[in-house]
Amino acid sequence: MNEEKTGRCLCGAVTITVRGKLGPVSFCHCSQCRRQTGLYYATTDAAVDDVVIDGRESIGTFRASPEAERAFCRDCGSPLYWKQDDGERISIMAGLFPNPTGLRAAYHIFCADKGDFYAINDGLPQYAASSG
Repeated sequence: MNEEKTGRCLCGAVTITVRGKLGPVSFCHCSQCRRQTGLYYATTDAAVDDVVIDGRESIGTFRASPEAERAFCRDCGSPLYWKQDDGERISIMAGLFPNPTGLRAAYHIFCADKGDFYAINDGLPQYAASSG
């Protein structure tokens, strides 16, 4: 997918525009993602250089690990992205983009840490930790 896509948080204070290819959707079931969202992260990713973020004054960040930050809208609380320090790609919440997204689900990660109150039965590949 090479068209420009723009997504936004719930209140619209933050917009994220991707001017390049979006990756497939991955589902992260780690305890940090579950605690932040109540279930799991559904993200697509893009090259950092292809991403334009407006409304940065409304973005809060949280360092849940020494190597990455999680961003959220300080106005409405919407999770926005996860970015590894010095990483070339950024994982953006797939739900920020309006339908039709054209995105496709690809796999689940950190399934060994998933909540015990739901099942993963969509037939997609499941990885105990990272997809590698």
